Amino acid sequence: MLGSTHGTLTTDFRARVVACGEEPHASVVSLPTATRQGGLDVSGRPLHLAVPDLDRFFRPRSVAVVGASDTEGRPNTGITRQLIAWAERVGARLHPVHPTRKTVFGRPCVPSVAGLPEPVDLAVLLVADPLPVIEELAEAKVPFAVAFASGFAETGEAGAVAQARLAAAVERSGLRLLGPNTNLNAFEEFRDDLEGPAIALITQSGHQGRPLHSLQELGIRLSHWAPTGNEADLETADFIAYFAQRPEVGAIACYVEGLKDGRSFLLAADRAARAGVPVVAVKVGRTEAGAEAAASHTGKLTGADQVVDAAMRQFGVVRVDGLDELQDTAALLARARPPRAEGVAVYSISGGTGAHFADLATAAGLTLPTLSAAKQDELHTWIPGYLNVANPIDNGGHPVGDHRGRKIIDAILADPSVGVLICPITGPFPPMSDRLAQDLVDAAEATDKLVCVVWGSPVGTEDAYRTTLLGSSRVATFRTFSNCITAVKAHLDHHRFATGYRSPFDEAPRTPSPSFRKAQGLIRPGRQLSEHAAKQLLRAYGIRVPREQLVTSAAGAVRAAGPVGYPVVMKASGPHLAHKTELGLVKVGLTSASQVRDAYRDLTDIARFESVDLDGILVCQMIDRGVEMMVGVTHDALFGPTVTVGLGGVLVEVLHDTAVRVPPFGEKDARDMLGELRGRALLQGVRGGAPVDVDALVEVVLRVQRMALELGDDLTELDINPLVVLGRGQGAVALDALAVCR
Repeated sequence: MLGSTHGTLTTDFRARVVACGEEPHASVVSLPTATRQGGLDVSGRPLHLAVPDLDRFFRPRSVAVVGASDTEGRPNTGITRQLIAWAERVGARLHPVHPTRKTVFGRPCVPSVAGLPEPVDLAVLLVADPLPVIEELAEAKVPFAVAFASGFAETGEAGAVAQARLAAAVERSGLRLLGPNTNLNAFEEFRDDLEGPAIALITQSGHQGRPLHSLQELGIRLSHWAPTGNEADLETADFIAYFAQRPEVGAIACYVEGLKDGRSFLLAADRAARAGVPVVAVKVGRTEAGAEAAASHTGKLTGADQVVDAAMRQFGVVRVDGLDELQDTAALLARARPPRAEGVAVYSISGGTGAHFADLATAAGLTLPTLSAAKQDELHTWIPGYLNVANPIDNGGHPVGDHRGRKIIDAILADPSVGVLICPITGPFPPMSDRLAQDLVDAAEATDKLVCVVWGSPVGTEDAYRTTLLGSSRVATFRTFSNCITAVKAHLDHHRFATGYRSPFDEAPRTPSPSFRKAQGLIRPGRQLSEHAAKQLLRAYGIRVPREQLVTSAAGAVRAAGPVGYPVVMKASGPHLAHKTELGLVKVGLTSASQVRDAYRDLTDIARFESVDLDGILVCQMIDRGVEMMVGVTHDALFGPTVTVGLGGVLVEVLHDTAVRVPPFGEKDARDMLGELRGRALLQGVRGGAPVDVDALVEVVLRVQRMALELGDDLTELDINPLVVLGRGQGAVALDALAVCR
């Protein structure tokens, strides 16, 4: 079901919250239960996501296959055969259902769901139209179903209507549905001979998960695969929340084309962050072409990419660009132990290789500490003195072929500043590379630090790679520099994030502030507020604005200028008036009564000529020192209210230097937003300028966030620009503001 584009809750999500009086099915924790347990924020949205109990989905005791077939050449026959094999692997009893068959593959077949010989946990629907079967499944109290049928939201408007009908029927039934437009990936064979933490996989396009499923052939364990398809009911968020509580899952890998509900996704990511389980995601739709392709394939909304990026970063979701990065990053995060230190040591046979890798790693934000003089002296015990061992460490080649190789590796790993050792081996040269690979594997077994190898050979059949490196559960092996750097950075970032994680939802306001009651009286439904009215809204939330008076005569303007204080600024104020400067409706630096009178006449004349509807002329205090910033609120189709901060004035349109967060968020996130700006140095003072009051700027961002949360959809847009941030300890002043009400 497609959600409302007005932001905070999709229709489906809201329906589950509203239905608080209904008892959920015994095997499913419903959203109403989660709401009762976790409470609501100030906007009435849940603060915790319910976790569906999917144990009986992935490990059912009994399965019904509706539309089962054993007629050769029929698509359903191959699917039925695969489901029989899967049921045998998981120990489930399988019951074929078909209206005209007595047996299917020698198994007794019943004509309808009503004829099933026992309760079933899962129904697999091999029918073109699953809608008529849903009511039968509800009567039989079947908790889970899978619909393979296509022709729904992925096909356009008519298909979206059909999917909405299906979703409504599922909602009424109480069962949980995977699909439609899904596939058999949930019923793949997973190797049970592999040990260690596993990757749980979620994909909206089944074929995109094939590379990760193949990781098992490299010794990396997979535990689950959820192919979510069109997500008429069960969605990516449900599976993230479920997998995050599974003890065998070390990381969750996702291929996401469109999010069904942004809030659900963030609540699920929050649950994973609380549990310390990393989530790695490819989210398509970075470009307009990609977004259109995603919508045509899944019928989902794709949020503005900057918002998606920010939302994922807030909740620790590691976003990567390609399936190769998804494989390597998820595998490392699943298997690697927490880092002992953040320093990275680069060790290579060749000085050129080490320098090249070090450049790329440093540019990506990894820290390569310079090894101490004592450590360098120790390394030169085995490495010729003319070679650089400060980091990157060049051994010159020959030491790796004898007893010196292992001693060098152990000495590097013993350095307390080193948490990760990376050894790029650009190509196989058995006299050196084979012994080096074995020494790295042996050293990795003896340390709790992360050892990574980049095996650069394009062949990949070498014994040192296939047997020695891939045979180790302790060495992380990559095929490219870039994937290694991406994965290691994600590993270090994740553990830094997880160590200090405090859920924003725990700090979200749950009751309206006194400011909210004041602001309610200022909202004008369906209108853009005048600057004067928008500033009153800011005052209600404690955001400082200049001294000013709204006047309707030249004489009134002169009287106002005295208490406001010369020099003054005069501006036209009226609803639906956004770009005053371009129209000549701003006068600055007025220092006398005569200038004020003349300015009043000029402004009102221009307004009449331009047919501008005025509520008066503002006589304002002039503030001409400080750094101009902007703080704003917009509504994203997926995530609802979002808060943006950036360089203000004309720079906001020229540089597009902004950072975004999705409320709720705390002071740390507000400060992190400022740290993401390319022009952040302006806040610290440049070219002799004094540092400005960053604390006051952070406070404005947090007050705007509170406004966004409390006013919700009633405030569809807010733009404070410029917000002048004064010198340290002097505060910040909103010189202009635009507000649009729903």
